[in-house]
Amino acid sequence: MKLLDLFLVASMPVLKVLVLTALGLFLALDRVDVLGENARKQLNTIIFFVFNPALVSSNLSKAITLETVILMRFMPLNILATFVIGSALGWLLIKITRPPQRLKGLVLGCCAAGNLGNLPLIIIPAVCKEKGSPFGAPNICYTYGMTYASLSLAIGAIFLWSYVYNIVRISSSKVSIIVNSDELTSRVDSIGTTSELHQGNCSSTLIPPNHIGSASPNHAYKSALPFAKYNGTKKVPSSLGLSNFQGSILEKIKHCLRMFSNKINLKKLFAPSIIGAVVGFIIGMVPQLRNIMIGSGAPLNVVHNSASLLGDVALPTVTLIMGGNLLKGLKSSGTLLSLILGIIAVRYIALPLLGIVIVRSATHFGLVHSDPLYQFVLLLQYALPPAINIGTMTQLFGAGESECSVIMLWTYALASVSLTLWSTFFMWLVV
Repeated sequence: MKLLDLFLVASMPVLKVLVLTALGLFLALDRVDVLGENARKQLNTIIFFVFNPALVSSNLSKAITLETVILMRFMPLNILATFVIGSALGWLLIKITRPPQRLKGLVLGCCAAGNLGNLPLIIIPAVCKEKGSPFGAPNICYTYGMTYASLSLAIGAIFLWSYVYNIVRISSSKVSIIVNSDELTSRVDSIGTTSELHQGNCSSTLIPPNHIGSASPNHAYKSALPFAKYNGTKKVPSSLGLSNFQGSILEKIKHCLRMFSNKINLKKLFAPSIIGAVVGFIIGMVPQLRNIMIGSGAPLNVVHNSASLLGDVALPTVTLIMGGNLLKGLKSSGTLLSLILGIIAVRYIALPLLGIVIVRSATHFGLVHSDPLYQFVLLLQYALPPAINIGTMTQLFGAGESECSVIMLWTYALASVSLTLWSTFFMWLVV
């Protein structure tokens, strides 16, 4: 395949993303007001609860079988490596650039999660269908390539919604805690100022001056210690009784269990896409369910087709929302140039170089079979731009959605050149 043809193949999916981003930006303009802030939030909720789970479950149920699990057993480890290495590089980037707290989850997410979904689904079949493709017959290449790309999408979605989603969620919750503490401090300061202003006007006391001498000792202790009993010789706190002591221990245990259940919130931990992945994995791995739902002659094939139809809407809709959020990002200067350059360096320089070392080492030790197309897909997973669904997460939690759009704009603008160069090098490396 010629370099120009490869450049066109790599550029087409990226250009589609940029065109949809521009359309979302246009629809979000004030004079158009089709994709305003409220509309984006409501649409994003539908994507989160309906479109993304349908996308993951339909692709995973179709791609996953016992044979593919055995054949592509290294792919989950390879995708996990992209997330772990990207997170480590993102952590170093945060230490160097020192972004605000609300952007830390965004930076980690952009460095860790690549677009393992729609880009491989577009690039790999296009490479297979091109004349002079180094991966053999177009039909065989297309069949295996779609299997690899579908499994890459499904596994990537599992890691994205179980790992990056919780990173963004925890980062946004820390921002909320900081904001709430600042508001509480300001309220306390205002209350203190008000009490100081009114202190000179307060002339009454708890015990009138003419009754101080006649106040009994019992009265004095009751005034000073409202939660203690006085028997004339010593103080006996009411909470030292055995029954009260046991009750306080039980209350502390209940409080600890309540705090633990709040921190380990399974409803928040398992996003709807993770539930969709579990459903798709069960359908794909159980032959009886697979025969009922997957295939043109399956009795319940209409259910799978409906899920696929809903899933196809997810990525274009997310891209439109990202374009709408870009309007706010272009108006503000909150995104640091060093942060954008750092994410570009992580995703387009550091990760592909480390990916070459990992995949070649795995091939040398027999962990990856000798199919050049499979090795190409594994290498390509390290050179992809950030995942589009990170914009969905930032929109859900209100943490850096405009900055996310600016980051996506620049990373995807450079993705055509980067993907072309790395794809050319990867083909030369595996063939």
